[in-house]
Amino acid sequence: MMERRRMDAVLLVVFLGHLTTALEVPLDLLEGLSQPPTITHQSPKDYIIDPRENIIIHCEAKGKPHPSFSWTRNGTHFDIDQDPNVHMRPHSGTLVVDISREKAEHFEGIYQCTARNKHGTAVSNNIVVRQSRSPLWSKDKIKPIVVQEGVSLILPCRPPAGLPPPIIFWMDNNFQRLPQSSRVSQALNGDLYFSNVLREDSRNDYICYARFPHTQTIQQKQPITVKVLNLDAINDTMAALYNDTDLFSDDPVEERKPTFLIPSGPSSSKMVLRGHVLELECIAEGLPTPEISWTKVSSDFPAQRTSTLHYQKTLRIVNVSESDEGDYHCTARNQFGSAHHTIRVTVKAAPYWISGAPRNLVLAPGENGVLTCRASGTPKPSITWAMNGIPIENSPKDLSRKVEDDTIIFTDVQTGSSAVYQCNISNDYGYLLANAFVNVLSEPPRVLTPANKVYQVIKNHQALIDCASFGSPIPKIKWFKDSRSSILVGEPYILHDNGTLEIHIAQAQNSGKYICVAQNVLGIYENHVYLEVKEPTRILKQPEYKVIQRGRTVMFECKVKHDPSLFPTMTWLKDDGELPDDERFTVGSDSLTITDVTENDAGVYTCIRNTSLDVDTASAELTVVERPDPPSDLELTDKKQRSVQLTWTPGDEHNSPIQKFLIQYEDLLHHRGHWHNLTEVPGTKTTAHLKLSPYVHYSFRVLALNTVGFSHPSLPSKIYRTDPAAPDENPTGVQGFGTEHDNLVISWKPLSGLQSNGPRLHYRVMWRQKAVDGEWTTVTVANNSKFVVSGTPTFVPYELKVQAVNDHGVGPEPAIFHGYSGEDLPVAAPENVQAVVLNSTLAEVHWDPVPQKLIRGYLKGYKVYYWKERSLHKHNPHHVEKQILSFSGNHSHGMLPGLHPFSLYSFNVRVYNGKGEGPPSPTQQFEMPEGVPGAPTSLTVTNPNLDSLTLEWSPPHDRNGHITGYTLKYQPVNNSNELGPVEELALPANETSVTLLNLKYSTRYRFYLNAKTVRGAGPAISQEAVTIMDEAVASRQVDIATQGWFIGLMCAIALLILILLIICFIQRNKGGKYPVKEKEDAHTDPEFQPMKEDDCTFGEYSDNEDHKPLKGSRTPSNGTVKRDDSDDSLVDYGEGGDGQFNEDGSFIGQYSGKSASRDIAEGHESSEAPSPINAMNSLNSFV
Repeated sequence: MMERRRMDAVLLVVFLGHLTTALEVPLDLLEGLSQPPTITHQSPKDYIIDPRENIIIHCEAKGKPHPSFSWTRNGTHFDIDQDPNVHMRPHSGTLVVDISREKAEHFEGIYQCTARNKHGTAVSNNIVVRQSRSPLWSKDKIKPIVVQEGVSLILPCRPPAGLPPPIIFWMDNNFQRLPQSSRVSQALNGDLYFSNVLREDSRNDYICYARFPHTQTIQQKQPITVKVLNLDAINDTMAALYNDTDLFSDDPVEERKPTFLIPSGPSSSKMVLRGHVLELECIAEGLPTPEISWTKVSSDFPAQRTSTLHYQKTLRIVNVSESDEGDYHCTARNQFGSAHHTIRVTVKAAPYWISGAPRNLVLAPGENGVLTCRASGTPKPSITWAMNGIPIENSPKDLSRKVEDDTIIFTDVQTGSSAVYQCNISNDYGYLLANAFVNVLSEPPRVLTPANKVYQVIKNHQALIDCASFGSPIPKIKWFKDSRSSILVGEPYILHDNGTLEIHIAQAQNSGKYICVAQNVLGIYENHVYLEVKEPTRILKQPEYKVIQRGRTVMFECKVKHDPSLFPTMTWLKDDGELPDDERFTVGSDSLTITDVTENDAGVYTCIRNTSLDVDTASAELTVVERPDPPSDLELTDKKQRSVQLTWTPGDEHNSPIQKFLIQYEDLLHHRGHWHNLTEVPGTKTTAHLKLSPYVHYSFRVLALNTVGFSHPSLPSKIYRTDPAAPDENPTGVQGFGTEHDNLVISWKPLSGLQSNGPRLHYRVMWRQKAVDGEWTTVTVANNSKFVVSGTPTFVPYELKVQAVNDHGVGPEPAIFHGYSGEDLPVAAPENVQAVVLNSTLAEVHWDPVPQKLIRGYLKGYKVYYWKERSLHKHNPHHVEKQILSFSGNHSHGMLPGLHPFSLYSFNVRVYNGKGEGPPSPTQQFEMPEGVPGAPTSLTVTNPNLDSLTLEWSPPHDRNGHITGYTLKYQPVNNSNELGPVEELALPANETSVTLLNLKYSTRYRFYLNAKTVRGAGPAISQEAVTIMDEAVASRQVDIATQGWFIGLMCAIALLILILLIICFIQRNKGGKYPVKEKEDAHTDPEFQPMKEDDCTFGEYSDNEDHKPLKGSRTPSNGTVKRDDSDDSLVDYGEGGDGQFNEDGSFIGQYSGKSASRDIAEGHESSEAPSPINAMNSLNSFV
């Protein structure tokens, strides 16, 4: 039956839970609403106070009307008015206890605060007030501890009990923490454990300190002296003390397997509360020092909550839960064995909420509701209810209220049923006390969200639009957009229980006005808010990784795209911190510039572009590089006569790896002050094996190279001297040549001081004729690099040798080089010289080479001297200028290009060597055949007529043969440079002019003329000319312009225009006498209108309208009259227009000076004077 009733209650709770929702009365927003008291702030349950300060026990509450407060102490009423040391703060329940006249311990006890108004009573937790304590250690002197080396040792701390417990640590006399390790460590109880002691553990200042955190005081235990002795020292010491010998065993402490110092035995147990910290400890002794490891039976450790401390000796699990129950194994192991211990952990739990503390209820009369106080714990807690601080079983009966274990069910509540209910859940390990009121109100709905509030969100982000409301019964919320056409339900809208409208992914079309409607049975309330969806802020140009040399300038860009209505700010961070306060850092509108970069500037720079709605970030790293620091600590090792080992220490790379090292040397004996490159090694090496030369005083230095450049040189190494030796090599570059016809100069490249290998370096110079197998002639040469042999035959081959010699011997056998004595001019000319003509401009010359012995030197080649004697044409002048063509090498023929046709040439051939040219061959001649002529010298046009003109020309300057005739071609050319048909005439050679007939008048022609020989036609000369205009047309134009009748007509027209201008000016000054507006409106045809008295425009000419005044101007579309800002100008005269004659024969065509198109293009311009010439041209078009 009980189970059935409980099931019914659960179903009822579930049903009522769908009908009611907890509601907090917004007292700060809604005036005049009543509410039972609610505790808002109270002191902790376990309240430890500092005895040196006044005691403050907090109790704050709210309600309408404001609640009054009272206290109990140790279960009885605490009359505050009777104790002068205690007072309550105004409008508050907080107690302030003055301890200046009374000790704090007098006020220890259990306090509880009560807040009440006419709607109910709320109570606080039981607040246990205790005074913190930090008692002193006893001052008893502790005897020294003498132990044998290798045994285990425990130094007890055992501080006096304090409140709260103290924090323990070990230090020495200098307040330095004692070093701890896997061998020496502090236990959780504060004792100091030694797995085994060593001689260095001996000291007289092992001091345990206890720090009491509440009072911030530190207590010190008396120092402990520990003496660790070996076996003999212990026996001697103890014999002296006790007059005995061999007190200890003769055997030294042996190495042993581990045993546990704490905990003892094979197993133990540990209880921990849920949510607390579990600390398990295993400390073992042994020799050598054992290592500790942990395992859990049947499961693993929770990785995120587990850690080990004190060199694996302590296992720590935070925020313990029931899943952490079980058996934990700790194992101590060294090379001699292992020890095991099992700790069984059980987890208990003080009461804790399952679904949170009970929530306040605001109900309307007749509504139903539920208060739920659901909690758990181990062991299972008990639940008690109270109403207004009184056990519910002792409270007045209420038929609308029913208590079912952890639930109170309210049905059909009525006005006056408001009260505060207390739920107390407790077990052996603690309790939970919660206040929840039931407030019965009748209130129409109100929307608490400010009206016309604007919500701004970023596109594609979540939008939450609030509609915080209050009412009793709880109002129902509906949302509309822009208009109240339809309720916002379904995608993309989500309506939350608190009235908030959510748009999961906001888009631009979601912007607009939103209407929130709150409604209950007592009324309806409407509120308008606005949503603006903004474009996101995005960094388009992100800062990039930079590698920069120290001292230079670097810039990071950070360009952003954002919504136009948002104004992003830019913040730069360096390594997630603020930028250095340094004027070298300049923040621009979209960049960061760092000048004179230093190594400290290296790091990660982050650009933050944020608006009031969103933020975007981008980062880049700056690496500052510099030339490496010079190497240091140069050292010479493995010293030998021809080698040495050089080592060094690299300098700082400055963020750029060293690529190579360059080793240089200075020869202090031969070339002091000059450094030479010796060798290179990769940047990963710091040593080099150097090959040396004899008789050198070496000093070495090293340079490092990275991407920036070479470092400064290192400091020089110590001087290393090598002993002298005979030369290892002979001079190179040995040459033999003559500067005169009877000498031989022997030269060579001398050895350097490094190559000399010893003092007083000189050379043995040896030579002999190559063709004659004779003895070597030898001389010794010092301080020179050449030797001159005189009296030699001309250009004879020699064999040469040069050997290096010093005081310690001669160099190796020298190699044989070859050379020649001096040259002389050739003594013979080429023979069988002849020329072959190939065409009119090219001839080929042939000859027999000169014998080598007659050349008397190195053959350089042959030179052909040639010149034009004369032209074969009688009209060309005589030429004698000589030309030379050289043919390098041993040639026997050569081409002579660019010769003049129809000419007589002379030539000869000479051989030349390094000394100069030999004698010329006999001069010979050849004739060049005719060629094509050059262009005529000139072409002119004379006597142009209507249909004929005369061409005159001069013969070509270069006739290149006998002129056989001329060819003339001509063709018309129009204004667009298009060519007409070509006419061609053949002209005899003796003609220099021609007259062309039957040409078109007023036409441009282009003429081409070239000369011919038997070899063909030469290039043409061109000219252009124009025939004259038709004489009849020209005469008619002149006659019309000079006729008297035409001049008279023009004068009459000018006079008429002057009269009209005067009349128009007079009428304009009168003004307002004529119906101008009506007459202007009547002109509907803008193309052609007769002259009217109100517009002064020209139409058809009429004599009877001469007297009418001019009253204004307009611009007809045909451009007959153009009027500008000046009243003095009426008409522009021009050349265009269609002329016409009136009935009387007078010309009244368009006298406009500009065409209609020109009127439009040029706008208002001043009028021009009448032009008879223009008028004449117009008349000519009718002739």
